[in-house]
Amino acid sequence: MLLDIDKFPDDQLIAIDSHGDSLTVGEVLCLAELMRNALPSRSLLFIMTENNVGGIAWVLASLLSGNVPLILNTRTETELSDNLTDTYLPQFVCAPSQMAEENTDRIVAEKFGYRLRATGAPAVELHPDLSHLLPTSGSTGSPKLVRHMYSNIEAAALNISTFFGITPQDRPLMVLPLHYTMGLSMVFSHLKAGATILITDAKMTDPVFWKFMKEQEATSFTGVPFSFDVLDKMRFYRMKLPHLTLLTQGGGKMPEVLNRKFAEYCRDNGKRWIATYGQSEGTARMAWLPPEFALSKMGSIGVAVPNGRLSLRDAGGNEITESPATGEMCYEGGNVTMGYARRRADLALGDERHGFLPTGDIAYRDEDGFYFIRGRMGRFLKLYGNRVGLDECEQILRGVVTCECACTGTDERLLIYLTDSSQADMAKETLMNAIHVPATAIEVRVMTELPKNEAGKILYAKLDK
Repeated sequence: MLLDIDKFPDDQLIAIDSHGDSLTVGEVLCLAELMRNALPSRSLLFIMTENNVGGIAWVLASLLSGNVPLILNTRTETELSDNLTDTYLPQFVCAPSQMAEENTDRIVAEKFGYRLRATGAPAVELHPDLSHLLPTSGSTGSPKLVRHMYSNIEAAALNISTFFGITPQDRPLMVLPLHYTMGLSMVFSHLKAGATILITDAKMTDPVFWKFMKEQEATSFTGVPFSFDVLDKMRFYRMKLPHLTLLTQGGGKMPEVLNRKFAEYCRDNGKRWIATYGQSEGTARMAWLPPEFALSKMGSIGVAVPNGRLSLRDAGGNEITESPATGEMCYEGGNVTMGYARRRADLALGDERHGFLPTGDIAYRDEDGFYFIRGRMGRFLKLYGNRVGLDECEQILRGVVTCECACTGTDERLLIYLTDSSQADMAKETLMNAIHVPATAIEVRVMTELPKNEAGKILYAKLDK
């Protein structure tokens, strides 16, 4: 059975949430059996998740019952949700009961605060290896999905549980959303090890968050750079958290000053600080920086996860074997996903990557074999842990502004270039709402005209100059 879940006793605790609810292995297996009996074999469903035991229960039960879920957030933008629904026509939709439609004619099941409803959509051909789907573009409206295999789940769970050294006694605090590849990987890796997940939807500034963390004796915390920025402002270093032994970071590059603060805090307090690197296309994590190098190799994504391999390729696709060197970073391993889906028929496609993933990141490998990300080949940023497509941001802006516009930026700030200052506030507010980042993450710059080549294409390299 997936992740060997049946090797655990029925009363084994999988998760506890900050609402006081809990989830056991037996309860998940019963829900999986219910789904096997109530749904046609290999059904496509959308699961609108919240960070609670109900979300974990329905995701795991869908996988164990052989159905294929697209895992989404309940706060998914209406535009994206509608686009995905129109593109893929799910046969069932699972959502928190309070979100469900008043019409109860098509309700199939209701458990753990979620309601499963049939849509009436026809069956779709699904590849036998296809386990689940995740969105790629945050909330910018693209229907492109990452296609995962059952073997990806197993490989990622083994890799992550190995390099973190997860044990049955661990109690990780999970604040990352279930639809986020790094959050989902926490579930898989800790379930594999028999640990109990502490999941919460409370904000880190909410007293409920800290009460839950302390009373449940959380042993680890995983966050993105924004998470640690909040902890820094809350003077986390002064808190007494004797059970917390591991802090892990992913979701993009962390500012050096902040990175150093947490690395030194962990060094001085007998805790581990582990930075990681990953993509949804690699089932979350593909590289990690061992804690003993947290300061001496600060800023590095480290080395490949266990059972994986990192390499550099030149512009011609040839592997670069010497070090130090710079090139496109590629990854090989069992956690590399099948490829993308852009339409319903693509769900029948097989494995298009065969364990090899060009990441699209330009990396430097030092003489010790440690990798450092230098930039991106594609036009994507990672803002606050979310991947943001710059081309899609421009498309959104062109729907609301009447002047020329362009987008560039770094993982710390998105830059909007406009040729009309009067539309700056509207442009900024539009993208803030579309990609869910604070005002400080977006800067608007006004130019008389955008630099272009003879073909009329924007010269992005000249914008910042």
